Amino acid sequence: MKKNFINFALLGLVLSGVLLGCSNKTEAPTSKNDNTENAESITLNIGHVEPENRSTHQALLEFKKNVEERTSNSILIEIHPNGALGGDVQLTESVAMGTLDMALPSTSVLTKYSDDFGVLDMPYLFTAPENAFKAMDGEIGEYFNAKLEEKGIHNLGYSYNGPRSTTTNVKAIEKPEDLKGIKMRVMESPIFIDFYKTLGANPTPMSFTELYTGLQQGTVDAQENPPSLILANKFYEVQKYLSVDEHVHNFLAFIMNKNKFDSLTEEQQKILTEEAKSYVEKQRALELEDNKKAIEKLATEGGLQVNELSEEQKQAFKDALKPMYEEYSQKFSKELFEKSDKYNK
Repeated sequence: MKKNFINFALLGLVLSGVLLGCSNKTEAPTSKNDNTENAESITLNIGHVEPENRSTHQALLEFKKNVEERTSNSILIEIHPNGALGGDVQLTESVAMGTLDMALPSTSVLTKYSDDFGVLDMPYLFTAPENAFKAMDGEIGEYFNAKLEEKGIHNLGYSYNGPRSTTTNVKAIEKPEDLKGIKMRVMESPIFIDFYKTLGANPTPMSFTELYTGLQQGTVDAQENPPSLILANKFYEVQKYLSVDEHVHNFLAFIMNKNKFDSLTEEQQKILTEEAKSYVEKQRALELEDNKKAIEKLATEGGLQVNELSEEQKQAFKDALKPMYEEYSQKFSKELFEKSDKYNK
């Protein structure tokens, strides 16, 4: 009896082993080469300083949607607007250090990574937005992309921050002499500082996130930004005049930490690059249209006194800035200036 019990027990163990073995064979091991649907999701955080109603953010929403759809959510995008993660300088530093994945800072603050970026801030460097676009999509953009790569930053394109114009609470700016003595908020860029010093103003570097308060409290009298950005940030509440001088066609670099980009699969890199190009095209078109509408609204709804400079008035500013061009033609390569000017023809 005891012997039969042992035999039954052994048989039960053997059968259990067989069933267990059959069960294991039905589960195929997961391969690292499976498609993106089975891949672990990566979240990329993007920081920028602009409000949600601006072209930068609106186009980013479509970028997010397209990237997530095309990668089957193997890449997820989180967007942080309104300077929630810091100003342009802080955002760029965070991307360079790898504590932030992506950002859209003004090219004006990138002089920290290459002095040559200052060329893009030279007043009246490009005579029209379309000329500037061709330059940044061509030789000029490629030149600066290489500079950023050396610093551990991969650039995906240059979105348009609009034609920069001037607002003040003192008087309309119609000629160079009108700027004398005015406390002008500028970005933390040597070019912008020298630009306004040359014209007799008192340039005051200040983070964009502090600008509204600075104007409200009288720390600065004036500022310069694209009309669409002036409207979105309600600077008309603390300013009286808008002078549409379009002195600089400003860009935002769509930067990403290089190590992060390199860590993606080839397919993910391809999708991110293609969607970034689409983002830039859409954002630029939105920005051009937004600026036209913004000038009208700043006059009607914002109550600003608006004056648009004629070509003759703009030429007077160019002439007043000749000493600055002479100085910076020694600092930057003449070839860079010549290549930029080539796109104006």
